[in-house]
Amino acid sequence: MLIVIDKLLNKNEVAQMRARLDGSGWLDGADTAGSRSIAVKQNLQLPRGDALAQELGNAILRKLGNHPEFVSASLAEKIWPPVFNCYRDGGHYGTHSDAALMRLPEAGLSIRSDLSATLFLTEPDEYDGGELVAETAFGAQSVKLEAGDMVLYPSSSLHQVTPVTRGQRICAITWIQSAVADEGARALLYDLDCSIRALTPDRAKDDADINRLIHVYHNLLRRWAQV
Repeated sequence: MLIVIDKLLNKNEVAQMRARLDGSGWLDGADTAGSRSIAVKQNLQLPRGDALAQELGNAILRKLGNHPEFVSASLAEKIWPPVFNCYRDGGHYGTHSDAALMRLPEAGLSIRSDLSATLFLTEPDEYDGGELVAETAFGAQSVKLEAGDMVLYPSSSLHQVTPVTRGQRICAITWIQSAVADEGARALLYDLDCSIRALTPDRAKDDADINRLIHVYHNLLRRWAQV
């Protein structure tokens, strides 16, 4: 299941982040590719230890932690520090799947990648190509969002970034270990929480039906969570 998080960053926040990223010390993204992915990866990335990347990445993490839709959809237990990348001049990332286990020794961080996330930092009309294409149970889905929007998709899926033939595509990517590893269970919890949040504004604060739905939600979460 692909889930779009609209307006994680507003336009002003995007503009400020882009201004900071312009002229950054981009390096060959192949340096961080796995042994098989390196053959299909052609992009640029900011180094993992880059001070600007860490500062902007922390700003994104704060946004994620306070965004109800992201919290509901991901049930995040751990989040990988965001990585900034740039595709231009035909840059692309061929069909691949993300590593199941990711380790960051210098931070003492290890995660199981349940969800991958792409935060778009360039507007769709700024570049040609650059679609994120993920294979799902319903066929391949192509994603190209407005700047400030994020898409969540299963890390287990085969996916690719098509060649950028005009302009440049700048994004931040990250990976999430969910408290609920099972994708089907997580999807059910997300649907239930969406219904609760949609119904709640029109009901009294002590509405018995809403309270019962919340009761069911948390008991299902208690059954499926691995923390």
